[in-house]
Amino acid sequence: MYSEYQHLIDLSDYPVSWWKKVVELGEKIYQSPADYAHVCDGKIMATLFYEPSTRTQMSFQTAMIRLGGQIIGFDNPANSSVSKGETIKDTTKIVSNYADVLVMRHPVAGAAKAASLTTDCSVINAGDGGHLHPTQTLTDLLTLKIEKQTLSGLTIGMCGDLLNGRTVHSLCKALSQFENNKFIFMSTPELRMPAYIKDIIKASGSVYEEVNTIEEVIDKLDVLYMTRIQQERFASVEEYLAQKDTYVLDAEKMKGAKKDMIVMHPLPRVDEITIEVDDDARAMYFKQAKYGMYVRMALIMTILSEKKSSETLKGKVYTGVRCDNPRCITNHEEYLPKSFRFSRDETLLECEYCDERKLI
Repeated sequence: MYSEYQHLIDLSDYPVSWWKKVVELGEKIYQSPADYAHVCDGKIMATLFYEPSTRTQMSFQTAMIRLGGQIIGFDNPANSSVSKGETIKDTTKIVSNYADVLVMRHPVAGAAKAASLTTDCSVINAGDGGHLHPTQTLTDLLTLKIEKQTLSGLTIGMCGDLLNGRTVHSLCKALSQFENNKFIFMSTPELRMPAYIKDIIKASGSVYEEVNTIEEVIDKLDVLYMTRIQQERFASVEEYLAQKDTYVLDAEKMKGAKKDMIVMHPLPRVDEITIEVDDDARAMYFKQAKYGMYVRMALIMTILSEKKSSETLKGKVYTGVRCDNPRCITNHEEYLPKSFRFSRDETLLECEYCDERKLI
């Protein structure tokens, strides 16, 4: 199934050369933003945020304004026709009549892909539940490019909610495509990195290990990527409270880290990084948020300037087969075609919207 518009739903839909092009353009804009002040004159971007956001929404809006374009959209579905029961298809189909590019955040996995099937403009995934967050990944790649001068040969520690953390899922998929990167995952057994992400890492030739604490590995890391325990991803408050204070990065732990290690975080922070760490020169999370604006400027320019079509569904539509993931968009919007692809070993079907696996 093809769309005549170019979309960014998942970075893995594009070759590594495309990611590098966007990141390199983001670095050029960072160095000389005034050169790009009128690139999007006359263009309109719609931001449809079905769940709260500060950095992603504002950085996209600021990016478009700095490029000379204008913005429309909503940041609270209660103030739109969504509150009346309107489907994603109807909302995005209508809004795409008014805009040149649509940026969408949604709490349900696969929502942006669902929108891309029928919109009359390009769609950018600004986060779909606990699934993917490709523009945060581009932000992270630009941060590493500027602060570490490389995207290869790094030991990257990821800590916190690795099960529901869409930022770490996307970043793992991306960094596994660069040479000699090693991943160390720090989480509780209940919040381990999903199997499909670990399979992608192994298939790329990269390696990973799983540990229980920050202290046992912090001296090995070039990058420590902290994440918050996300209350909104838990079924109950009790489950969240049982996990929330497990991992806290403080000044004492930072004493054991390399002098050139950097600390990253997609934000918002709750209590997983203490305020005292902010004064450490290795803390990059505030700069990281600023880099996000520049790379989103680069992405908007790229998406709007490249007119090639996108393949929206690559798998096979199975009649009578449903995704087992209750958080998949196909279990919320019944009209969607149930498309699956085979896993790498061809023993499982993978939902094309949320990557959930099921036995054939």
